[in-house]
Amino acid sequence: MDFCRALRAVLSSHLFFSFFLTFPAYLTVSIEPLPPVVVGDAVTLKCNFKTDGKMREIVWYRVTDGGTIKQKIFTFDAMFSTNFSHMENYRKREDLVYQSTVRLPEVRISDNGPYECHVGIYDRATREKVVLASGNIFLNVMAPPTSISVLAADTPAPFSRYQAQNFTLVCVVSGGKPAPLVYFKRDGEPIEATPLPEPPAGAGSWAPRNLLHRDLDDTKVPKSLAAEGEVGGGRLTATADPPRGLAAERDPVTETIPETVVSREFPRWVHVAEPIYYFRHTHAPVSDGTVEARATLTWTLNPQIDNEALFSCEVKHPALSMPMQSEVTLVAPKGPKIMMTPTRARVGDTVRILVQGFQNEVFPEPLFTWTRVGSRLLDGSAEHDGKELVLERVPAELNGSMYRCTAQNPLGSTDTHTRLIVFGSLTGHCGFRLVLALTLTVILELT
Repeated sequence: MDFCRALRAVLSSHLFFSFFLTFPAYLTVSIEPLPPVVVGDAVTLKCNFKTDGKMREIVWYRVTDGGTIKQKIFTFDAMFSTNFSHMENYRKREDLVYQSTVRLPEVRISDNGPYECHVGIYDRATREKVVLASGNIFLNVMAPPTSISVLAADTPAPFSRYQAQNFTLVCVVSGGKPAPLVYFKRDGEPIEATPLPEPPAGAGSWAPRNLLHRDLDDTKVPKSLAAEGEVGGGRLTATADPPRGLAAERDPVTETIPETVVSREFPRWVHVAEPIYYFRHTHAPVSDGTVEARATLTWTLNPQIDNEALFSCEVKHPALSMPMQSEVTLVAPKGPKIMMTPTRARVGDTVRILVQGFQNEVFPEPLFTWTRVGSRLLDGSAEHDGKELVLERVPAELNGSMYRCTAQNPLGSTDTHTRLIVFGSLTGHCGFRLVLALTLTVILELT
């Protein structure tokens, strides 16, 4: 009996040993999920595994192109107890914290994406066979917006004297990931706007039309560059004529304008209702992995109310601790500062008349138009667009000629007039008599 009992024990242990050798090793891999991180943060990729086998290696992969390409970034070789980075050609950025844990000291946008941790152990039956298991994680890297600006669409644009016109502010936000939340404020208060999925096809199809004609234009008064006191006024006769070109609208009486004057003009209509704002938001991916967001705010402009109104564009983003903003003040041009070079022009000189600035900050960018009072410009044209007017090889006939610079934006218009003085050499009989008279005077004084 003792012999049989011992034989059964030996056979049982042999069978258990054979079963142990043939049964595959136990191995599971899991990775702790990560919350979104911000560019520049340190990130730890931790690979957890459980096994009753002998470790062979741990490899971290960066997965790209939708999972078709797996790029090794870090390997731990248990056989030789060594670890090495596969990114040394670019710059080693990984630090080994533990056998299965990798730390990225400063993440970048390019680090965004899926990662996999592969763990290999030796099979019990043969040391040549390796059992593998893996886990995956998605690293979501956020980037705060780097710039924000507010622009006026379709600028420079003219001033509308006779009818209302639409006006659009554009807020451009760059460098963020994901796309930010963008909204507008007026004078510090949020604007309730109607979403506009597509740009308006035309002003008449969607803009408010509740306008009244105005037969009073008493805001156009002459002003001096040095002082803006009112020196005149009065009512103008109402007109039903359609808008005409700049040159055609000039009154012949401007021939008597003094050396330099500034006048301002506001529209001949007013709103009778609060404006309706329309809002549109779009964003597009950029090659560096960020997005560019554009938000537009469109409404029917009322220059008499909107002039000097403060509009701001604000941005909320999960990577920002507080909102980011940019602001502009809508302002009509006032008091252009004109510079003429040379200041003492002679016959044959090239004269440049340049707008150097204004007495105030102007937004949006104004449109400049030059005309000659009572005649055409030197090149025969009726008007010239731009901040600078160039008169090449001025003749003596231009002496005393008056030039008008009209600066306008959708909020208002202002005119500045300046006179050209041309000095020339005296010739002919009159010149001889003048020289003779001067000579005689000198002689008389000397005697």
